Amino acid sequence: MRYIKPQYYDTFKCTADKCPDTCCAGWQIMIDEDSLERYESVEGEFGKRIKCSIDWSEGSFLQKCGRCAMLNEKNLCDLVIACGEDSLCETCGRYPRHIEEFEGLREYSLSISCPVAAEIVLGCEEPLNLIEETDDEEDPLWEEFEDFDILLFTKLEDAREAIFKHICQDSKISLERRMHEILKLAEDMQVCVDEDRVFDMDAVIGAFSKCCYSAERDILSVGNEEKRFYRLKDSFSVFYSLERMRPEWTQILDETWETLYADGFEQYSKKRTRFLQEYGDGGRMQKEWNIFKRNLLLFFLYTYFCGAVYDDWIYSKVALSVFSVIFVQEFVMCRYILTDNNIDKYEWVKLAYRYAREVEHSDDNLNLLEEWLQNENG
Repeated sequence: MRYIKPQYYDTFKCTADKCPDTCCAGWQIMIDEDSLERYESVEGEFGKRIKCSIDWSEGSFLQKCGRCAMLNEKNLCDLVIACGEDSLCETCGRYPRHIEEFEGLREYSLSISCPVAAEIVLGCEEPLNLIEETDDEEDPLWEEFEDFDILLFTKLEDAREAIFKHICQDSKISLERRMHEILKLAEDMQVCVDEDRVFDMDAVIGAFSKCCYSAERDILSVGNEEKRFYRLKDSFSVFYSLERMRPEWTQILDETWETLYADGFEQYSKKRTRFLQEYGDGGRMQKEWNIFKRNLLLFFLYTYFCGAVYDDWIYSKVALSVFSVIFVQEFVMCRYILTDNNIDKYEWVKLAYRYAREVEHSDDNLNLLEEWLQNENG
């Protein structure tokens, strides 16, 4: 069995009531079967409270005003206080740790929807280093991988390794340019899958590794500035078709629309020029901003790219990663304009984890966004 995790994975520690937010509000918390059985057996007054705090038909904790019924006014879990950390269900005990299961491989990551994890992941100055360990244990889920496409997965791993090297290499090529080239790689790999030519992926990945891609593409991050603006403006509408996990997300969307897009290209261009004077080439925040964007891109690619082995949607996984970097940048730029640059790096992280909460913690949102991005590619 193989195990892979990023170098910062084991540094995470929950800060509980000291957290600037709470993971126990804003979404449905599902409970595994073993935990449901344990909660059903708890006796006494607290046992009654637990039973009244669970939607037994859904297998989830009830919410009061958008907060888990077990969460007290100090943002502490009464279940942990009364019964200890071992009493947590799998969802609560694991979060923000995330596991992706593949045949003979388990990949660990931290979800940036958690503020503390987001600071760790997005603030890491060193390039992503994936630590791999192996043991002689048999994959406990081996029966579930009967139809696993190991050939496709091998190609996806090879491509991801090449992508990470391209993103992290010390080069004068801008991150926007690299995202542009990664999208081209994903597009060519998607054609190979669609035409049942998986073996041809070796040549595609090889060409990418030699930096053979150079043609400009009409994607959100690159191209004529006015064309870019209208593409961004049109794409922004997809956010309004997604489920809203938190009420403050609506405020972020509305203020971004009004600040960046409502007044047209000329006003947007002036605001972006101001922003890039600080965050672009030669700007005061250029180094830190490039690290933040790089880490955001790496996070989404590491977490989702190889999952294409299950649905064959390679392009949408990369497009989701690029889309996320671009629009988190837009949200930060909006705050920059509204506060007259009275923002710091934590504000970047805050907007990133709020974005991740809306996208990552709703399967409907993830699926809708991926489908939209796949269709955008034609």
